[in-house]
Amino acid sequence: MRTDSPSAPVPMLGPRLIRAEVVVVLSVSLGASALVAFVRLIGALTAPQELKNQQAVLVGSMAPGRPWLDLTLQLVQIAIAVAPVGLVAYLMVRSGESLRTIGTDFRQPGRDLLRGAALAAAIGGSGLAFYLAVWAFGVNLTVVPGALPEVWWQVPVLLLAAAQNGVLEEVVVAGYLLHRLGQAGWGPWRALVVSSLLRGSYHLYQGFGGFIGNVVMGLVFGRMYQRWGRAMPLVVAHTLIDAVAFVGYAFLRGKVSWLP
Repeated sequence: MRTDSPSAPVPMLGPRLIRAEVVVVLSVSLGASALVAFVRLIGALTAPQELKNQQAVLVGSMAPGRPWLDLTLQLVQIAIAVAPVGLVAYLMVRSGESLRTIGTDFRQPGRDLLRGAALAAAIGGSGLAFYLAVWAFGVNLTVVPGALPEVWWQVPVLLLAAAQNGVLEEVVVAGYLLHRLGQAGWGPWRALVVSSLLRGSYHLYQGFGGFIGNVVMGLVFGRMYQRWGRAMPLVVAHTLIDAVAFVGYAFLRGKVSWLP
C-alpha cells in the first residue's frame, strides 16, 4: 500500500547535506576535471619540452580519417559533458527549487543577451592579450582551441562545444555552487573565492596562465552572478567567448603571425 502522497513535504537541506551534495556534483563534473587537469600539468612540467612548446588541444579529432565516426564521437562527448547540468536541475527540484532559481531560464532574453555580449567583449579581448603575454613568458602551453578536420560539420561542432562549455561551467560553478554555498551559510566573498579557484583549477592543463586567467574570470563572472542573481548572462558570455576563440582559431591558424 502506498504511503506517500502529492502533499508530501519537500526535503529540506541543512549545511551538512548541502556540502555532501556539492561534493557529489563536483566529483562527477568539474571537480573531476580539476584533478585530471592537475595531473596533466605535472606531466607537462616534467616533459623534456618547455611549456610553450607543448600543446593543449581543446577540441580535437577523436577519429582521424573517419569523419562520420569523428562527428558521432564529438556529439556523444558533448552530451556526456553537459549531463551534470541535468543532475543539478534534478537536485534543485528535489529541494523545492529549479534552474529558474539561479536564473538559468529565458525570462529576460534581451537583457541576458546584452549583459552577456558586453561581458564577453570585456573578458574576451583582455583574455587574449593575457594569454599571448603568459605564452611569451613561457608559463603556458600553446592552446589550440580547435583541431578538427576541415569538413562540413567543423564549425557546427565547434559552436556546440562552445555552448556546452558555457552551460556546464556557468550553471555548475557560478549559479549552482554559489547558490548552494550561500544556503550553507558561507559569506559571499568566501564562496566567490572558492568558485573562482575551482574554475582556475580545471584549466591547469593549459599551464599557470590558464589557471590565473580563469581565476580572474571566475571572480568577475561570480561577482556578476551575485549582483544579478542570474546565470544566463554568464552562459551567453562564456559561449560567445569560446565560439569566437574556437571558430576564429580555425580560420586564422597559419594566416597571422601573432597567433602561436
